[in-house]
Amino acid sequence: MKLAFKIARRYLFAKKSTNAINIISAISALGMCFGTMALILILSVFNGFEGLVVSLYDTFNPDLKITVNEGKVFVPTDQQITELEGLEGIKGVSAVLEEIALLRYDDKTTPCRLKGVDDNFVKVSGVTDTAMIRGKFVLNGKTTQNAVVGLGIERALHIDVSNEFEFLDIFMPKRTGKISNNPEEAFNLKKVFPVGTFSIQEEFDKDYIFVPIEVGQELLSYKNGEISQLEIAFLPDADMESLQQKVKNILGSNFTVKNRYEQDVFLYKVMQTEKLAVFLILALILVVASFNIVGSLSMLVIEKSKDISILKAMGAERSLIRGIFLSEGFMLSFLGGLIGMAIAFVICFIQQKFEVIKLQGDSLLIDSYPVEMRFEDFALTLLTIVVIAIAASYFPAQKAAQQSELLLKTAD
Repeated sequence: MKLAFKIARRYLFAKKSTNAINIISAISALGMCFGTMALILILSVFNGFEGLVVSLYDTFNPDLKITVNEGKVFVPTDQQITELEGLEGIKGVSAVLEEIALLRYDDKTTPCRLKGVDDNFVKVSGVTDTAMIRGKFVLNGKTTQNAVVGLGIERALHIDVSNEFEFLDIFMPKRTGKISNNPEEAFNLKKVFPVGTFSIQEEFDKDYIFVPIEVGQELLSYKNGEISQLEIAFLPDADMESLQQKVKNILGSNFTVKNRYEQDVFLYKVMQTEKLAVFLILALILVVASFNIVGSLSMLVIEKSKDISILKAMGAERSLIRGIFLSEGFMLSFLGGLIGMAIAFVICFIQQKFEVIKLQGDSLLIDSYPVEMRFEDFALTLLTIVVIAIAASYFPAQKAAQQSELLLKTAD
């Protein structure tokens, strides 16, 4: 095989008698080069957007979310909370009460998803610092109970968080089920001050409002400390799988404990499916480019027919003849692929460092295309090039091996 590689390398760089073979070989290498470059670039940009979306969801979602299997609310025991907080690797445990409510500010109304949180929520969620765009995440003032609203809700109600005199009214249907002629008597009402605005993405911004958990319990007439979920945050070096299992052991089978992936499993599956589809479509470009390899190798077999007959007369095996042209096609594809990877790497590196290519729009979260290079993308692309190169080279190489026998028979 070493001899076959040496002969193939000589054929690759030697000048051909027919100039068309040189041109087609160059086109083949360029096709693999640009196809590989496009594949790496698009996958890296896709990784960048995927990482951005995941980071936005991770800002809102906790590391672990605990809900009860039956019913909407539950009351955790002091022992359970103590054991959870005592686990090594746990940063914080927060009690949360979540329910649909109606908001009114001035003369405007909008529905929302009310999320009542306790004081430990600042240890659990990234909303309290990284997502705040106006005001502060302070839910319990000295004399008032406050609210932090999403950017979409702020715009829908024209809320001014700097106005210290305008209340935000929160309406919640009473749980008594009694019918009244006065619609307002069918609702519990709580007044809070909007003191801050957060922005993550539209899905959260237009729905969520944060209030002290006591406000939610009062609106729902919960007097025993009922909550809808526990949210847990991990320390940076924590063993997530081990901690999730320990939390399950503490709480028992009556509770569901979901990690970040399980909280948005559909989102992650959609992103994985989209990336696979992108890869397959771009890999098809490489397959189309490999047709040029078939053409150039077939022409090379015809040109080197005399060399093939000489090698056969000298005792060369059929496998050696086949190996020469397989190596030729492999080197042609591999060389183009490596150059394409190198160019893609340089472009991605420049985009990461200098953000040259900008996104169009004024209200976007980022200014330029996000890029994230991953080793597995390069490895998978390289493997794809190898498979395509071998498949494209096999037919001409097989023809060359068969041709050597026909030439030898003709000579006899």
